[in-house]
Amino acid sequence: MNTVSDGSQGGFSRRRFLANASALSAASFLGLPRMVSAEGPPETTKIRLVSFPAICLAPQYVAEEFLRAEGFTDISYTPWQGGNLAGHLADGHADMTMDPAHELVYAMDTRPSLVAVAGIHSGCYELFGHDRVRAIRDLKEKKVAIYAYGGADHVLIASMLAYVGMDPRKDVDWIIPEADSSTVRLFVERKVDAMMGFPPYPQELRAQKVGHVIVNTAQDPPWSHYFCCMLVVRREFTVRYPNATKRALRAYLKAADLCSNEPTQVADLLVKRGYEPRHAIALEVLSSLPYNRWHEGNPEDSLRFHALRLHEVGMIKSNPQKIIAQGTDWRFLNDLRKELKA
Repeated sequence: MNTVSDGSQGGFSRRRFLANASALSAASFLGLPRMVSAEGPPETTKIRLVSFPAICLAPQYVAEEFLRAEGFTDISYTPWQGGNLAGHLADGHADMTMDPAHELVYAMDTRPSLVAVAGIHSGCYELFGHDRVRAIRDLKEKKVAIYAYGGADHVLIASMLAYVGMDPRKDVDWIIPEADSSTVRLFVERKVDAMMGFPPYPQELRAQKVGHVIVNTAQDPPWSHYFCCMLVVRREFTVRYPNATKRALRAYLKAADLCSNEPTQVADLLVKRGYEPRHAIALEVLSSLPYNRWHEGNPEDSLRFHALRLHEVGMIKSNPQKIIAQGTDWRFLNDLRKELKA
C-alpha cells in the first residue's frame, strides 16, 4: 500500500536546491527582466530567507531572481529548525519570510521584533478528519496531530475552535509526533482523529482517499476571506534598511503575480530546482491558490480576525489593537500596490 509522504521529509533542502539547479538561470528560464527600480539602492545586498517544506511558499523561492534584479547579491535560505516560522526571524536566523497570519499573531504576542508588511495569498490549509469527525465541533475530546505547540497547524486549529465556541486548551487532545514520525503519518495510520495539512499533503491525502476534508481555507468562509500567508520582516532589518525592505517586498509581490499568471512555468521551476518532484502536484497547488490576492485584500483584517479568536481563549495576552499597532507597517505595500497596479 502506498503511503503519503512524511511531513518531515519535504523536497525543499538548500542542498537539494543547489544540486538540482539548472545551468540556465531562473531569470532566463522564466524570461524575467533584470531591471532595478529608480529609487535608491538597497542599503544592504544581503538577505536571508527561510527554507520551509511547503509548495504554497512558491513566491519565496521564485523571488530569488527578482531579488537579484533589485540589487541583492547575497541571497541565502536558512533551513527551518521546527516550531514557529516567525520565531525563526525573531531569533535572528533570517531577515524575512512568508508566514501564516494566525501563526504570526501568536508570535507577535511575545516577539516585538517582528513586523508584518504585506499579505500574499489565502487558502493553503485544509483540516482533515476520519469518520468520527465531520465538523469542527466534532473535535471535542478527539486526538488532533500538530507538529508543535505554537506552530501554524496548532494555532489555526485553535483559532477555528475558538470561532465555534470551544476552548482549544481543554477540549481536544493535542498529539505531537515522535522524532521518527510526522502528523501525516499519524493520521494515515489512524492514530489520531484529525490533522491540519498544507500543500502538498492535502493533495496526497485526497489522491489516496485518506480521511476527508472538514475545512478548506481556500473555499470555506470565514477563513477563505482572510490571508493565510503574509510577509514578515525582522524589525531591525526594516528599520536599518528601509530601501532594501521595499525592494525585497517588490520582489515577493512580483513573484506572487508570476505564480498567479504563469503557474505552469513556476511549476516547471519548482521541479527543476528540486522543491517538488511531481509537476502535477506543483501545478495543482499553484493553480488553486489566489496568489494575486495581495493586490486588494486587507492584511490587517486577517491579523485582527485571528487575534480576536486567540485573545478570547487566552492563547495570547495582547489585544488585536496592540498586535496591529506594534507589529505592522503597510507603507511599502501601499506604495507598491500603486506602482505595480498594471
